[in-house]
Amino acid sequence: MQAAWTRANPAEWAGEAAGCGVKGGLRALQLLVMAPAALFLAAMAAMLLRPPDVRFYAIDRVLFGLLVLGVAARTLALRQRLVVVERATWPMIGLTLLAVTSVVGQPYDSATWSLLAAKFIVPFVLFHLAGLVFREEAQLRQFETFALIVLAYLCFTAIAFLIGAKGLIFPHFILDESIGYHADRARGPFLQAVANGVSLSLLGLLALHALMRGRMRGVRAGVLLAALPVAILATMTRAVWGAFAATVAVLIFRARNRRLRQICAGVAVVGALGAFGVWSFDDQRHAFAERMEDSAPVEFRQAVYAGGWQMFLEKPMTGWGVNRMPQELALHVSNYKEKELYPHNTYLELLVEHGVAGLGLYAWLMWELLRLGWGRVPLAERDGFLNQQFHELWPIVLGVYWVNAAAVVMNYQFVNGLLFTMAGMLAAQRRRAARDSSWST
Repeated sequence: MQAAWTRANPAEWAGEAAGCGVKGGLRALQLLVMAPAALFLAAMAAMLLRPPDVRFYAIDRVLFGLLVLGVAARTLALRQRLVVVERATWPMIGLTLLAVTSVVGQPYDSATWSLLAAKFIVPFVLFHLAGLVFREEAQLRQFETFALIVLAYLCFTAIAFLIGAKGLIFPHFILDESIGYHADRARGPFLQAVANGVSLSLLGLLALHALMRGRMRGVRAGVLLAALPVAILATMTRAVWGAFAATVAVLIFRARNRRLRQICAGVAVVGALGAFGVWSFDDQRHAFAERMEDSAPVEFRQAVYAGGWQMFLEKPMTGWGVNRMPQELALHVSNYKEKELYPHNTYLELLVEHGVAGLGLYAWLMWELLRLGWGRVPLAERDGFLNQQFHELWPIVLGVYWVNAAAVVMNYQFVNGLLFTMAGMLAAQRRRAARDSSWST
């Protein structure tokens, strides 16, 4: 006993503790390396459900950091290239440099850095990580399943809000009127109705894709697609309604696949029936009539756009910098006395914050994302998630994002992350197709 105690001196205890710490760290890193797709989707779930009323609100940043660490370790262990430069990488670098340069010259503000991360850093990193993580069809199916689960959750939450079953809504911060915007609408965990609407629309397109591939069928498919237009109605936002109606119309009249056209026609019928059903209730009819007749948002946007254009003319080349617009815009709009005003338009904000160069880089980036859908589908993937049908839907996916970006500033990292993750998958598929083509020749 005495010998055991003499060996247990402080130095030995410290050495054993350090050894245990190293072993624990290596085991944790091994877990991160073994399941990159699960870690990727966990990080996206944290971005979706980031709770503003919980003290440990940086859980999304923690998981994002673990994702980067895990994918980097796995890529290096497999002796693969960690960073693959795509054509879209260059405008991403340009936009990030513009944003970081404007922020570095300002006093530190956590909200400003958070916006910079949500708009540029996080989606651009996810774009490059997606090609490293979602390489096999099994991993792509995991992403597809995740998207369908999120769509079901958003639809359920929106319909529960519409019918007044607020006790079923989770997380409860969605109902908190003191945070976010549009507390009287189905805004979901984004706390903004347009962001909820664009997410529903994007995920709805993935649900249609899953149905066409046979990944979703039967009663579950019917219930989910029937719930989608009702959830869109619940957002009580005209921009969302218009974008969704235009998307369905384009698919009905322009889709090559006859079955897809029929399904979209069915979605349109369900949407019309849902609107008729909602209209049959006096309180809901009154609320919808007010939204349709309300001209205040249009007048507000006209004033804000005029003020934003005036700001642009003052600094057309350099811009005002990240997160400077809300306070400055209030000084350029005389009819409203708020201390901060928001442009509610992604393109106007880019023009004001980063000047002509910023909007030009963003247009270049969107063009490169569009080109990803023109790539060849490898023979081995023609029945997979990224099949020819997905390529045909890709311009519509981007169109939904672009139209809604004119009604809201895309500061929502889940929405941006979802779009750029799919773009990263297409970029990786293009590399595989080029490699297969070189081997065949």
